[in-house]
Amino acid sequence: MLYNNKHKKNQKSKTTNRFLVSITVLGSAGPIRFVVKEDETVANVIDYALKCYAREGRLPLLGSDSSFFLLYCPYSASEAFDPWGKIGSTGSRNFVLSKKLETQKIEDSVMTTTIRKTSGRWKAWLNKSLGLMVPSH
Repeated sequence: MLYNNKHKKNQKSKTTNRFLVSITVLGSAGPIRFVVKEDETVANVIDYALKCYAREGRLPLLGSDSSFFLLYCPYSASEAFDPWGKIGSTGSRNFVLSKKLETQKIEDSVMTTTIRKTSGRWKAWLNKSLGLMVPSH
């Protein structure tokens, strides 16, 4: 009997609390829900959310590098959570995941450059093959 009580106390101390989180990705159709441990870091939660997002085949495509993303509380989105902080210490169960602003600016400039190059090639091909003059602007 004494052994059983000690064994139960050891099991309780080894278990950590788990809870359901709901993460809404900006631009996506709905939230991602999964269970996390209370002592999990915010960076690990972001990483797992990106993996779940990709596994479900959701759009828009985000990538898999969690360092480009921030996790916010949807009610007070003024400051992002510290990536090395514990998810249980945030006091929230609902979150918003968004890209860092620097990342968005870099991707926008790369996409604009790619579109310009592609449209220029298309116009050159059309002019060459049809003998037409398509004005560029």
